[in-house]
Amino acid sequence: MHSTLKKYFGYDEFRPLQEEIISNVLNHNDSFVLMPTGGGKSLCYQLPALMLDGLTIVISPLIALMKDQVDALQANGIKAEYMNSSLTYEENTEIQKRVLNHQVKILYVAPERLATSSFRDFINQLNSFDDTEAISLIAIDEAHCISEWGHDFRPDYKNLSSLKSWLPNTPLIALTATATPKVKDDIINQLHINSAHIYTSSFDRENLNIQVISKKNSYEKILHYIDKYKGESAIIYCFSRKDTENIAEGLKEDGYSALAYHAGLSPEERKEAQDLFIKDKVNIIAATIAFGMGIDKPDVRLVLHHTFPKTIEGYYQEIGRAGRDSLPSECVLLYSIADMRKHEYFHTEISDFDELNKTKQKLSEMIDYCESQFCRRKHLLNYFGQQYNIENCGSCDICLTEKKTIDATIISQKILSAVHKTGSKFAAAYIANVLKGKNLKKIRENGDDKLSVFGIVNDYSDDDIKFFIKAIFNAGLLEYNSIEYQTYRISQKGRDFLKYKEAIELNAPPVDEFDAIDVSNTIETKYDDTLFQELRILRKQFAEDMNVPPFVIFSDVSLQEMAFYIPVNTEDFSKISGVGEQKLEKFGEQFISVISDFSEENNLGPKEIPKHKSTKKQGRSKSSGKKISADSRYKITKEMIEKEMSLEDIANHHGFRPSTIVRHIEVLLEGGEDLNLDYLTFDKLKMDEMRTAFMNAEDDRLKPVFEALNEKYSYEDLRLAKFFYERESVKS
Repeated sequence: MHSTLKKYFGYDEFRPLQEEIISNVLNHNDSFVLMPTGGGKSLCYQLPALMLDGLTIVISPLIALMKDQVDALQANGIKAEYMNSSLTYEENTEIQKRVLNHQVKILYVAPERLATSSFRDFINQLNSFDDTEAISLIAIDEAHCISEWGHDFRPDYKNLSSLKSWLPNTPLIALTATATPKVKDDIINQLHINSAHIYTSSFDRENLNIQVISKKNSYEKILHYIDKYKGESAIIYCFSRKDTENIAEGLKEDGYSALAYHAGLSPEERKEAQDLFIKDKVNIIAATIAFGMGIDKPDVRLVLHHTFPKTIEGYYQEIGRAGRDSLPSECVLLYSIADMRKHEYFHTEISDFDELNKTKQKLSEMIDYCESQFCRRKHLLNYFGQQYNIENCGSCDICLTEKKTIDATIISQKILSAVHKTGSKFAAAYIANVLKGKNLKKIRENGDDKLSVFGIVNDYSDDDIKFFIKAIFNAGLLEYNSIEYQTYRISQKGRDFLKYKEAIELNAPPVDEFDAIDVSNTIETKYDDTLFQELRILRKQFAEDMNVPPFVIFSDVSLQEMAFYIPVNTEDFSKISGVGEQKLEKFGEQFISVISDFSEENNLGPKEIPKHKSTKKQGRSKSSGKKISADSRYKITKEMIEKEMSLEDIANHHGFRPSTIVRHIEVLLEGGEDLNLDYLTFDKLKMDEMRTAFMNAEDDRLKPVFEALNEKYSYEDLRLAKFFYERESVKS
């Protein structure tokens, strides 16, 4: 088993649980594998496929994932093919002939193909040629798709429930990265593998640093993180097609290599975007959730959510696309409770009552995660049924933020009073708006602008108030009046707090800083970054010649080991992780040549390569991240405003769009800067028209105002007008 692992995959040792799972498969037993993305699920069926006599069929839901895995297997010298709708009839027929002639060991198919009578006839024909079963193993990837309790149910997967009755003597292995205990049981029952050996790996992805931060000034934050990982692969998940296009276009204007990906593009456009990303010709994809399911790319360094997902399962699967090579990577979610409305809009399309309640419950769990003031890692692991007893994970925004406690007695009293006086029927955003004294239509209609609590909080921002609301909820002073709508009422403990005039200390609201987390981790070994970049260039040349993604040649882990150990002969080079016989023969000479030349030019000697090495904590020998100089940009903008320059002129000076300058203005104002913006005001007719639209708005959002004015004014104009309108409201 170990010799096969090294020969074809280039690894010296197995990851946790892999060896036990493979042994179980080789003993012709059914298996259920719950292993996080990047944990090495694929090897659990690919390696035994090479050691079993017959064919292994892999059922995978996405065409792109099939192609990537087959490319990687073929590069390792393994006879693998796929059959799907991207191939012509003649191409699929030719592959069937090769299967019948025992020239294929691993065959990838989509679940819908397995349900067709023609494909089943083909499998039956294959079995009839042999005395024993010609199908040695069936692997079902993304097995959670069979469960209606899962987050990604696919009706085609229901057809797989007949596999056991059709091929009763063929062992089956079901694999998934995301399944709650309830979904796990459902998968096993649906596939009729009740005697399967169950393997549950840890859900803890130690190499991922996880953050949830405020969505305010989201584009500036996106720029910061993209700049931090400049030249590396990043995925930005967006809610809508329009968001993907706006963000991708903005990044391109700011000099980054970015593309949008969504269902509105043609199949050819989506395929091109995907290929460019996989082959490192484009670094950034701004995409809806349709992207990524079929991406087997190990070196994504940043996954950023522009809008929070609708389920924790979906979120965990999406952040799992970062750092699949086990190298340090970052996952950032930009959170705003206002985004809940985007998800709720689609609830109207769900007619089944139970399904609607389940969907709302999933969304509520996701919001609880985003607003939690406890360790993110612990929250995620507990959700999936895994205990995590470490007090400080050291790699999430909660654990890495220095805690500062303050006397929160007065703000807590004000919040409790506002909850009571508004009728105990509102969520945090409305309570915050009342306490801040916002001149909103809904507040006026409810008469809450006449309450004594209206506008009594001036020392905290909206987000700070929402933070305190969650904190006193966690402290037991508030409880949910409606879990579905996240509305609050005072608990008995809260009533006692007010009655007996108790004091309370809480953590101070977090400071919204770009560099809340340092993802460098403790670095035990340092590779030479210059050599690493030269090896990446060589890898890309091979990849372009072979028309495959660069990671198919060698992973970043392999290149970093080369840049650390400096192997200058074939014996040492073969000890590098990921270097098997096939890759040593194909690429060894050229990579060794580059390493040797670099070694001589820089007077570097090779290091001894331990038999069992760990690459998990390798890092660069020089800092890989750059800080965005946002402060200097804002300072320049302020100086230009003082000179009364137009938005267009300021934007041209920076090389930005006017909308970015408006965001600069918002940041400066929120930071307490005293700006004279009167020269940017509108004529009376325009201002009156926009003022009326703001007064009639249900809430703070600009989109309803934009639409109410028939898209007559740009969002930049509306943002500026909103500033003038709010300034007037404060003065009056």
